Amino acid sequence: MALTLYSHPLAAFCHKVLIALYENGTEFIPVTVDLGDPEETAALAAKWAVGKIPVLRDDFRDRTVPETSIIIEYLDRHYPGPAPMLPADAERRLDARLWDRFFDLYVSVPMQKVVTDRIRPEGGNDPVGVADARRTLDTAYVMIERQLADKNWATGEDFTIADCAAAPGLFYASIVHPFASDQHNLAAYFERLMARPSVRRTVGEARPYFRFFPYRELMPERFLHD
Repeated sequence: MALTLYSHPLAAFCHKVLIALYENGTEFIPVTVDLGDPEETAALAAKWAVGKIPVLRDDFRDRTVPETSIIIEYLDRHYPGPAPMLPADAERRLDARLWDRFFDLYVSVPMQKVVTDRIRPEGGNDPVGVADARRTLDTAYVMIERQLADKNWATGEDFTIADCAAAPGLFYASIVHPFASDQHNLAAYFERLMARPSVRRTVGEARPYFRFFPYRELMPERFLHD
């Protein structure tokens, strides 16, 4: 098997790549990286000096591929399946890339700020930064609500890289910063994402690790059980 994915089942950005892999039934070897283990982090840094997961290793092409969007584009190009993650049409491809970046930067990143602040050591919290992150999420939710007024998926009728990014970001963000009661398009989109087989599989694999999620007490029961 040519592909190995170094990741962690709890990490939102790893979920993004897993969803793309499962959408197309791409075969790969999963390797869980414990970032708290010095040996494992050193081994990861040898592959990608930034030390961030996920990282894809393609032994067939002797290529190490970091960064979620690049991994998914790489898979789309070299290991295509029945569900292209990037549209063939150039303009629609730009839209998919735009909303991929949007969900990463304006949903997943501020969500992570809120989550990680809870596990900072005493005296090390950043209330100003968390407040900024929550305002970013508010703005993002309004923009997503508007974007989805006439669409089933983030950029239209096809599930793309943008939806791979949206699912994990919104999954965790909805727990730590719930949607507004009048954001019906966003809420309906979220339910479509959660019903998608690739997303259900990814969430199911993460379930044993949810006990480590800093906001576990806010997690809906439906995500805690099969």
